[in-house]
This record gives sequence, C-alpha cells and structure tokens, in this order.
Amino acid sequence: MQHWLLVRGTRDRLLPECVDPTALRSHASTRRPSLQRGDLAICYASGWQTIFAVVEIVGEPENDPNRERWQWRVSIRPLLVVEDLSEAPPVEAAGVFPRSLGRHSYVRLTEEQFGAGLEALTAAALI
Repeated sequence: MQHWLLVRGTRDRLLPECVDPTALRSHASTRRPSLQRGDLAICYASGWQTIFAVVEIVGEPENDPNRERWQWRVSIRPLLVVEDLSEAPPVEAAGVFPRSLGRHSYVRLTEEQFGAGLEALTAAALI
C-alpha cells in the first residue's frame, strides 16, 4: 500500500469553502496514475493550501479517450472529511510545502507524512 497527496482544484479554480463529501468520488490525472486500489490518500485544496480529506483508492485507473484533458480517472471513497476549508489544517502539517507541488495532480507521501496529515485532519474533524 502506498500513500498519496491528491491535488484538488487550482490556484485559478479554487474549491468552494464548503466541501461536499459526496463529490469525492474520483480523482483525475493527465497521465496514467500510479494510484492503485487499496492505497490511501490525503486530499489537498490547491489555492487554499490546506489538506481536507483522507480517501481510499477503490478502483483501477481508467482512461477516457474522449476527454481532451484529465483523461485518466481513479475512483476514491472518502474516509474522513473536514468540510469547511477555512478550518482545515495547512498542508505543511503533513510535511509538504505548497511550492513543491508544482503542476502535479498527485504526489507520493512517506508513511510519516501520511501519519502526520491524518493526525492533523483527525484533530480538525473533532473541532
């Protein structure tokens, strides 16, 4: 099992402040993702620079050749969601710095980074 950070939204297309957990059904990528069924991931709100959810990868990567961009998708299932992004912990809580994310749609996390992010999200969800 691998751990990931899934980048959601862009600096120009911010996620809304209130997250709808039912909207966390899939994650898109421009190339075939390394994400595999059973992996766990933390969702990162680009622009907000916060982490807001823990999700499980529940499907295999699928390609939609009819799409011009973001042709690859993988199904996800939310396990923990901080629905108010203004209450979500900063991405640095997972040991990741926003400037290191560049144009990635996902990045691999170490077990320590994932654990730190999970701890911060659990604390934020209890508030």
